[in-house]
Amino acid sequence: MPTRHIEPMRRAAGGRLVLLLLASFVLTCSTLASASATLFLEEPYGGLGFFTATGHAAVYLSGVCAETALILRPCTADETGVVISRYDRVGGYDWIAIPLVPYLYAVDRPEDAPLFADAKTVAFLRDRYRRKYLESVAPDGPNGETPGGNWYQLVGSSYDRTVYGFEIDTTPEQDAALIRKLNSAPNRSHFLTVSRNCADFAKDIINFYYPKALHRSVVADVGITTPKQIARMLVKYNQRHPEIQYSRLVIAQVPGSMPRSFAVHGVVESFLKSAKYIVPTAVVCPFCAGGVVAAYVGTGAGRFKPPQDALVMNPGREPEPHLDTEDFRAYQHQLKNLLAENYPVTSGQNVGKVWSKLQARAKKDFDDDGRLVLQMPYEGRMVRVGASAENVLSGNAPPQLVRELLEARLQSELHGKSPHEVAESEVSRDWKLLQQTLPADASPLTASTTPHSETVRGNVP
Repeated sequence: MPTRHIEPMRRAAGGRLVLLLLASFVLTCSTLASASATLFLEEPYGGLGFFTATGHAAVYLSGVCAETALILRPCTADETGVVISRYDRVGGYDWIAIPLVPYLYAVDRPEDAPLFADAKTVAFLRDRYRRKYLESVAPDGPNGETPGGNWYQLVGSSYDRTVYGFEIDTTPEQDAALIRKLNSAPNRSHFLTVSRNCADFAKDIINFYYPKALHRSVVADVGITTPKQIARMLVKYNQRHPEIQYSRLVIAQVPGSMPRSFAVHGVVESFLKSAKYIVPTAVVCPFCAGGVVAAYVGTGAGRFKPPQDALVMNPGREPEPHLDTEDFRAYQHQLKNLLAENYPVTSGQNVGKVWSKLQARAKKDFDDDGRLVLQMPYEGRMVRVGASAENVLSGNAPPQLVRELLEARLQSELHGKSPHEVAESEVSRDWKLLQQTLPADASPLTASTTPHSETVRGNVP
């Protein structure tokens, strides 16, 4: 069991050392590279994700910024670039450019992102950003209400899904040429699922920098360009051109009660892995089903998976190695013990659901620094709980309420699909914030400092 003053140690064991060396290499390269283009492979979610599972594709350009959502310009030294993408039925435009942080979190600064995302909080942040910056693209409804349509997908993408990035080096000259091309061409939508979808647009952007690098697959995707196909092609292109600086990144879905995103598939893969499609086909036309299987196996598309050795990307910080499996399990084990001690009746199993209901009913406001605050009733009075890591300890709410938020955050954070999406610095920060909400006379268990696998390995099954 961890003691009070044991801090995390860095092991020099094989896998962890490789990740640290990879991080060092990428950070060194980043100081040399003037700009980059990153293909975003975004997991599907919701009903559409269930039926198609092809996800979404966008391109993050670190050297290109937005004068407006429809006009591009070169970035200045302190800017982080834009994500440019194609969506159907958004103001009639073919593409829209959104700065990186708002695209991921619907806030201007990465430190302002909420610790725990629920549907009402996400809708509130998205609409606030729209009213501030995107009225020309998604204007208010007739009575000043929030409009319908797909505009909401332009901001706060990380609340809905995990994003994988495939970054490749560019030059300022290439960026300038792309800016001229997009600013001078008509920006009107002619969206077609088969030939002018989001993946086609991302493919064209990457091919502008590296001609003929990406192409669709007639066999694996029946001729439809898919996000997974162009990501696979970009990886293959880098294997043929190792001289080009290249790295792989992951941006985790924000912890919370929002439904978790799905694994991304191609067209044939989606069909094959869906029982409601492949089983009837096999019954009616076994030959057809066999052809689907042959296409899936023969192209190798199904074997391509998002990289598990990707660096975790958190805007505002350099990419860093993910939490290794043993430390991830150690955090899970310690949190389980902490919740069992604090909530002996339920063992803390429902802390996330309980907090989600509280947060959904809370009134959203902002503090003097423009950070989100939750106003909610507690023991007969209204209290304010800071919703971000920067202000969570600054409100007037009792420590118990703040502790519930941080417990819900950690429970969601550590209940994810894989430790490969979790940055050690982020989970360590959340754990230390939680410690500051504990009473002074907390037991050694609840007062323990950051868990580490070496201290609990023998207790974890």
